[in-house]
Amino acid sequence: MITESTPVLETERLGKRYGHTAALTDCTLRVPAGRIVGLVGPNGAGKSTLLGLTCGVLGPTTGSIEVLGNRPGGDAAQLARVGFVAQDAPVYRGLSVADHLRLGARLNPRWDRSLAERRVGSLGLDPAQKAGRLSGGQRAQLALTIAAAKRAELLILDEPVAALDPLARRAFLRDLLAFVAELGVSVVLSSHLLGDLEQVCDHLIVLAGGRVQLAGDVDDLLAVHHRVSGALPAGAERVHEEVVRCAAAPPGARPVDLEELGLAYMTRAAVASIGGAA
Repeated sequence: MITESTPVLETERLGKRYGHTAALTDCTLRVPAGRIVGLVGPNGAGKSTLLGLTCGVLGPTTGSIEVLGNRPGGDAAQLARVGFVAQDAPVYRGLSVADHLRLGARLNPRWDRSLAERRVGSLGLDPAQKAGRLSGGQRAQLALTIAAAKRAELLILDEPVAALDPLARRAFLRDLLAFVAELGVSVVLSSHLLGDLEQVCDHLIVLAGGRVQLAGDVDDLLAVHHRVSGALPAGAERVHEEVVRCAAAPPGARPVDLEELGLAYMTRAAVASIGGAA
């Protein structure tokens, strides 16, 4: 069982190559337990690769990774501790909602039948309904229900709301927060939608170009980043345009939000990758 001192995810110079292409390079992270982690970055940044390594469906090319204190995907017991919802909210279109719950009970030793049935009822899903006839939001909610009902200690969600309309996204994120409060589970949530992440995340990882650009608890990161017009204050580092990093807010500085912070680091990485050209 994970303790407060055990990070849910710890990597040291982690790297993954596909042939001659580097998808992830020198990735060093330490994510404490009990966090909802927002994983952001442009397409091709390495987000899905990092999540695949965390789940154990991919193996590293270089470096090391531990999930909940162990090698990811090392055995059945470790697999049972991690729940995963892929980008397309994978469900079996030919199976009914009830079939999915029965399948979850057979495959997961810590399956919480009561939680699953209660969630299906609160969502208004017909147990006899085929998953292929559900809306995109309903399929995403069914996938989240199955992942949560396996009573995992870590939920990994890869772009789960990317294809949902604003109301469905809001409902999904609201229910995710409810699961975190009820189950005490840690979450890694990958998304392009920084505004959505700002509603739920208390830890941020920014990936770009296969490298970690920024990582830490959101409150700590916001406390040392500011928006400053004009000359760079003494002791400050310019991240991009008006966003600077310094320990204390300079006179006249304005706070940044999570979206501005993430975009500043992603833009800086993009500019550096093309040799400083705009």
